[in-house]
Amino acid sequence: MSSVKDTRNSLQAFFNDRAIVHGPVFQSVDWNSVDRQTCIFQQLLRVWQHKHMPASVLDYGCGYGALLDYILADDYALESYTGYDFSSSMIVNAKASHETIDSYGFTDDYNTLTDKFFDYVIASGVLSMKFLCDVSEWEDHCFNVVSELWRLSRKGIAFNCLTTYSDQDKVRNDLFYADPCRFFDFCKRNLSRNVALLHDYEHYEFTILVRA
Repeated sequence: MSSVKDTRNSLQAFFNDRAIVHGPVFQSVDWNSVDRQTCIFQQLLRVWQHKHMPASVLDYGCGYGALLDYILADDYALESYTGYDFSSSMIVNAKASHETIDSYGFTDDYNTLTDKFFDYVIASGVLSMKFLCDVSEWEDHCFNVVSELWRLSRKGIAFNCLTTYSDQDKVRNDLFYADPCRFFDFCKRNLSRNVALLHDYEHYEFTILVRA
């Protein structure tokens, strides 16, 4: 088994390599299609109930900036956007593919975020890969990440996980399949009374929205 720290280091190397090999496309962030990526964004952005009300967004685990593209294309009233990813190669791709948009920032330095707050913090796919980490240890790590997302937000957070309700013949040992009830309970007991569990769309995963 690997520790959480070792797993994060392995993940960082994994995504740096994919960013270099694939460039700013969906394969670099390990999605299997643009359609799936779009579906995920639609679920996550339900936390932003009134899209025409200006809001600031932290895209936690932003990859090459695909969520920003979706937000802009769908006419959300984006007041400010910050994309964070621990993969420096992902951030290089994000900056290169958004160099004409000066008002939005990308960073691989988490320390620049610790004293800032955002209306919405959105995390797409950041909890799903555990590699050789023990399941219970990775789950505790995920709860810590969710708590940190909540600390950084003013109005709400949204995150997704693979689900334990997946077909067993499709389950992979390197991925983390979360119990949606445990994550709902954690958010309800520790973060806010306003929690929604979305588990009614065409993928082996769920999305949780937490609003202030």
